Amino acid sequence: MSHFHRINVRVQHIGSALFSVVFLVSLLLPSLGMAPVQAMQATPPPPSPTGLSDPRELATFLNGVLSVQLADDHIPGATVSVVKDGRLFFAKGYGDADLQAGTSVSAQTTLFRIGSVSKLFTATAVMQLVEQGKVNLHADVNTYLKTFHLPATYPEPITLAHLLTHTAGFEDRETGLYPLTTSDLEPLGQWLAAHIPARVRPPGELTAYSNYGFALAGYIVEQVSGMPFDQYVEQHLFQPLGMRFSTFRQPLPTSLSADLSQGYTYSNGVYHPGPFDVVQTAPAGAMSTTATDIAHFMLAQLQNGRFGTERILKAATANEMQTQQFTNDPRVPGMAYGFPEGNLNSQHLLVYTGFVPPSFSSLLALLPEQQVGLFVSYNSAGGLLALGTLLQAFLDHYFPAPKESLSPPPAGFAERISQVSGTYWTTRRSYTTWEKLLVLGTGVSVTGGGNGRLVIGQTTFAEVAPWVFHQADGQETVVFRADPNGMLMLRSGDPVDAFVKVAWYDTPSFHLGLLVACMIIFLSALLLWPLGFVRRAMRRGAPSPQSGRKADRAGAQTPPQASQGKPPLSRWGLLPGLSSWLAGVLCALNVLFLILLLFFLFGQVTVSKGGYLLGVPPLLTTLFALALVSAVLTVGSVVGAILAWWGRFWSTGRRVHYTLVTLAALAFAWELLYWNLLGFRA
Repeated sequence: MSHFHRINVRVQHIGSALFSVVFLVSLLLPSLGMAPVQAMQATPPPPSPTGLSDPRELATFLNGVLSVQLADDHIPGATVSVVKDGRLFFAKGYGDADLQAGTSVSAQTTLFRIGSVSKLFTATAVMQLVEQGKVNLHADVNTYLKTFHLPATYPEPITLAHLLTHTAGFEDRETGLYPLTTSDLEPLGQWLAAHIPARVRPPGELTAYSNYGFALAGYIVEQVSGMPFDQYVEQHLFQPLGMRFSTFRQPLPTSLSADLSQGYTYSNGVYHPGPFDVVQTAPAGAMSTTATDIAHFMLAQLQNGRFGTERILKAATANEMQTQQFTNDPRVPGMAYGFPEGNLNSQHLLVYTGFVPPSFSSLLALLPEQQVGLFVSYNSAGGLLALGTLLQAFLDHYFPAPKESLSPPPAGFAERISQVSGTYWTTRRSYTTWEKLLVLGTGVSVTGGGNGRLVIGQTTFAEVAPWVFHQADGQETVVFRADPNGMLMLRSGDPVDAFVKVAWYDTPSFHLGLLVACMIIFLSALLLWPLGFVRRAMRRGAPSPQSGRKADRAGAQTPPQASQGKPPLSRWGLLPGLSSWLAGVLCALNVLFLILLLFFLFGQVTVSKGGYLLGVPPLLTTLFALALVSAVLTVGSVVGAILAWWGRFWSTGRRVHYTLVTLAALAFAWELLYWNLLGFRA
């Protein structure tokens, strides 16, 4: 599942639906960096002179912003709610929930899929069990798991506090997160037991976004409460909050299914409706709800667990849930229990965004000090960019940022620039499976920009304190810090992930150069060796100019010395020809593998109901098999190269070329191993 916590409108990880495009671009460019994405928007209205005080003025403001977004970002419909000072301040549906049926969006009754915003309900359920004394946030989660246990990779156990702050240390995996139909859903505990991700760092060290971690937290709610997760949430959250149009159930109950908005993708001027997207890790992103139902939840959170006469949390528990519990660095926002923090326009925010590919995008933002909450959800892929645009426009209009001026860089700027420059990979990635390839879509380049500036992706930053950089034309802060893992880059707009500087041999440009060199050598063999075979065949068939004169010399014999120093090929039997054919097949196989790999990655662009999100695709299994065959043939090629030099069959030039082919095959095998393409690692 792909989710976005870019409070500053920066979309760093557009997830599985687009990663293959980025990978293909990386094959054409010497380096890869993820640039900030700027959504289309009209000239923003001026700040409100009276602040957020008049629902009618808010309606005018949102009508203006949403009308532009729906048109420019190709979004059929959206739903919005705003709460303030303990009451529902505004709620409205925009556009269409179903274009074919002509159904308009209703903020009260139209359900939208909210993706990772669901995690806030999972975190709240956990906190309910905490205040009842049924679970301990700091106990080993294996204490609550009855059917399986997490491996003890590190001395430190994983706790619920780690799960709720994305600091468990799991790698990220997405294969199989979206079954094709609800009948393909596995029981949550069974799926979690069979898909435990590798633990790649000690818990509590760095944030790394984890859908598995929150699904595991939801499963612990099941285990401890003794009831299915969706039933627990209905009884202990939805009912006391009056959320009558909300559910985690898949498929939706009959009473709600008719009110679910259709999800759309847009291409070539046409909106394409999609099927219901099933989420295997339900507690991490399966919730469907309305704008007014979410407003009830926002009110409860802003009022320390109280909604009307009901309470979902004690005041102390709610306050603990909203208090920072972890940060990668004190100079950037961190994580509360479930809530990522943010700081925009000098306002402290608790923000969660969600994405259910390919259609639904949602955002929930709380401003606790202002007693304000904003929720928006869109039913088309264009909403992914619209989320941040709306949030920033809302803040600029009602809570404008104070003007800031950047100070000159502190002494030692040049030396620090040289230390931080390079390529950075996010901690949210796979380390042990083929999905490591996705890291090519999340790499960020950091370079010196001259004039005391640093360029991250395509955004310019100025150093405001040693190792602390502020966006030149925006609000993001970036902190660099030396760490045993390597140089860390920590971004204020992304508290759920950290970025680690990689070595030169991990950079996309290095792998691109190595793959290009390998392909050139493989293609040279495929072109030159057949030509050489034809040329030698023609030579054997043509009569020698000297043959007539030699034939006239009765009894003429080739001096024995003529063949000395050059063992005849016949001494080696079929070995020279076998070695040549083996290497030729290996070259053809490796070229075919790369073509099929690119074809496979291109196919992952359409991940709405296809591709690896459903499971391991047949083409990927074929690639795994071809990789194993390539590895075996590479061993044979190495043996052939050794024998060719030892036996001195073929000319020196041909032996050199064969050796280059063998070295290229070894390099290609290393690439297969590096990207976890050897050994069916899915």
